[in-house]
Amino acid sequence: MRTLAKALAVLLLLAGCTSPGHRDDGPVVLRFQSLAWQQESVAANKELVRRWNAGHPGVKVEYVQGSWDSVHDQLLTSFEGGEAPDVIHDASDDLADFAYGGYLADLTGLLPARLTSDIPRGTWRTAAFGTGVYGVPFLQEPRVLIANTDRLRAAKVRIPTPGHPWTWGEFREAARRLSGPGRYGVAWPLKEPVSATLNLSLSAGGRLFHRDADGKVTVRFTGADAVVPRTVHDQVAVDHSAPASTLGSGGSDTLPGFFAGRYAMVPLGFSYRQQIVQQAPEGFHWAVLPAPAGAAGLTQGVSPQTLSVSADCPHKKEAVAFIDYLLRPGNMVRVALGDWLLPTGRQALGDPALHTAEHGWATGTALAARLRPAPAQAVRGYPEWKDKVATPAFQEYYSGAIGLGELRRRLERDGDLVLARYQR
Repeated sequence: MRTLAKALAVLLLLAGCTSPGHRDDGPVVLRFQSLAWQQESVAANKELVRRWNAGHPGVKVEYVQGSWDSVHDQLLTSFEGGEAPDVIHDASDDLADFAYGGYLADLTGLLPARLTSDIPRGTWRTAAFGTGVYGVPFLQEPRVLIANTDRLRAAKVRIPTPGHPWTWGEFREAARRLSGPGRYGVAWPLKEPVSATLNLSLSAGGRLFHRDADGKVTVRFTGADAVVPRTVHDQVAVDHSAPASTLGSGGSDTLPGFFAGRYAMVPLGFSYRQQIVQQAPEGFHWAVLPAPAGAAGLTQGVSPQTLSVSADCPHKKEAVAFIDYLLRPGNMVRVALGDWLLPTGRQALGDPALHTAEHGWATGTALAARLRPAPAQAVRGYPEWKDKVATPAFQEYYSGAIGLGELRRRLERDGDLVLARYQR
């Protein structure tokens, strides 16, 4: 008994002397998991961590490299195992289940006024679930058209601008005029078709997800929701101005054909400009064009990248202070330039470096005011709905295997069955 008592005493002493993220003889330690992957972005993030550590000896930040390819499952495992990083880089459309599951800290009351006022209220909605805020949206990526300007001029196609964009009908007509034997007006890389379709559909007034007075979400595929899917389908199956072969491709997969002149335009995320700058052959002329406009103009949905704090983090104030430092206007610009994305902060968006014509920065920045929360932003069960229902349904529709009516039935009927399990 005496031996057991001594052992218990030692365990209690050790428990009282140590706590997660803190060493008695040293600073508070925070683990920051970053998903930065481009060389410039990784370097920028690591340099900011180094500068923070140099100026804050009482709070040390450890940089941990994560991956976009596996972040959801990796975070879920780490949350359930009690080993989650303190500061978490993710995307806002991945936060809902983590927020409702109690894995993320509610940042309401912890965020400094400078940060809350600098980021637009609408952007904050992308990280708000229930009555709390569970992430700081800091980078955003509009979808744009990357175009071979020589092809457009040769076909005498009007080049659209943010002030005078194409409608979806004009875009379809332009793609037809740019097509010919062995050449296509546009290539749609839709390996992940759901977010691209839903976010672009906001321009036509599409919503898809509808929430009633009780907060229940149902799927309704209206005429506005059909504008973008029908355009893609008809370009592939009716006009033959887009090849079916790229529908299962990622954005990078289309670039060799784009450089070779096989495709005149490719709808891509804004960050793909870096790959184009690095890979385009000498003498290749390209431009960033705004995505087509619909009944709601150039509006499109985005799921910003976010920084969150783990609910288990014992030093939430220090974690938020680090996030605030990382997202100071100058730092936010540096991170955005490194990722070839747009910052969310008003002051950062005003930086002259983001308003140059070179590489289409000015076109992207002009779209910032039209970015809205993605339609699925706060929908619980969205990842399962996307994987099990929407992705195969859109893929089959775009390939011509099913018609618009069957697409509607699957999204609504099968989708509601999935979402119902998360709303009981």
